[in-house]
Amino acid sequence: MGQPESRENRQPERPELPPGQRLQRGWPVTHYGPVPKFRPERWEFRVFGATADGDKHRWNHEEFSALPFSTVVADLHCVTKYSMVGAEWGGVPARTVAELAPPAPEATHVMVWAEYGFSSNLRMSDFLSARTIFATHKDGEPLTAEHGFPLRLVVPALYAWKGPKWVRGVEYMTADRRGFWEERGYHNIGDPWAEQRYTYQERPGDGPEL
Repeated sequence: MGQPESRENRQPERPELPPGQRLQRGWPVTHYGPVPKFRPERWEFRVFGATADGDKHRWNHEEFSALPFSTVVADLHCVTKYSMVGAEWGGVPARTVAELAPPAPEATHVMVWAEYGFSSNLRMSDFLSARTIFATHKDGEPLTAEHGFPLRLVVPALYAWKGPKWVRGVEYMTADRRGFWEERGYHNIGDPWAEQRYTYQERPGDGPEL
């Protein structure tokens, strides 16, 4: 998808790892369920929910591939305790999507939807970070199917489960709602530097009531 137009956000990563993490050489394959089959003629990316204009926004695969391409160098911290450092992620910044399909002023969170109904909730501030990107490439190469081709979300500030593979759309929300793993015992926010791994670690205000 696309060719690089900018190489933004290349500030050095922190030299240390978040608490409880170990350095990983290579990139393990971790996901729940089977790898979906990509059918470009059926693929569609949607933005819906609390949009500024009240409409749904859609891009087919060709249209999404033509959106401005950028890169972010960022670590990936998995809740299973491995960290992959210094990867270059290429794709479409989340901010670009939000500029093309703006959220309503009252929107506070997003739900990122992926294949098989998988979902992950994010605070709007994390979604709109300059380093959050809908990745199509890693280190200059297209993602493989096992790692999320044709599209995965990368949210460097949070644990990797907050960035689903095989993304198909974004729902703007005016109130928080737990996603797939958050409903199954994972922390609602997922900050690796605060080691927010599990629901029992949540403090008042970290998420909606169970």
